[in-house]
Amino acid sequence: MHTSPFYRHLYTFGAALLLSAVVAVGSADAQRASGSIGLGGQIGSPSGVTVKLYNAGGPSYDFLAAWDLNEFFFLNAHAQFNQAIQAQNVSGLEWFFGPGAYIGVRDEDAVLGMSGRIGLNWMANNHVEFFGHLTPRIDLIPSTSGDVGGGLGLRYYF
Repeated sequence: MHTSPFYRHLYTFGAALLLSAVVAVGSADAQRASGSIGLGGQIGSPSGVTVKLYNAGGPSYDFLAAWDLNEFFFLNAHAQFNQAIQAQNVSGLEWFFGPGAYIGVRDEDAVLGMSGRIGLNWMANNHVEFFGHLTPRIDLIPSTSGDVGGGLGLRYYF
């Protein structure tokens, strides 16, 4: 985890935002309609802005514009297959997985690669989704290398 004052403030802001959202949402049956669009953000490695097109009958599509102010900027797209988790006294819980790809700039070099994603979603109500995921990535251009990222975030569905 980065220890500069900027990152400490960013992580504190993100934690406060997440906590505020948890307190603000009420319990309700967690349902999204196919075609719903979720807009939100995530903190982690990387941090960014996320848009998700939800599809109940097949893969949903998640797009992330992500950055690390000192190192990179990239656009990431994933097909996500959602599977409900049957948990006692908890509705709206899902796990998801799916393949993806990314393109971006890192240290002034163009980067292209493949990625995967696995994680958990929780629909707190009809509009608010919390999520956490891990994203293994493999750079293909300019050279072959790999790493693992991930994040925590929330989306609001329209």
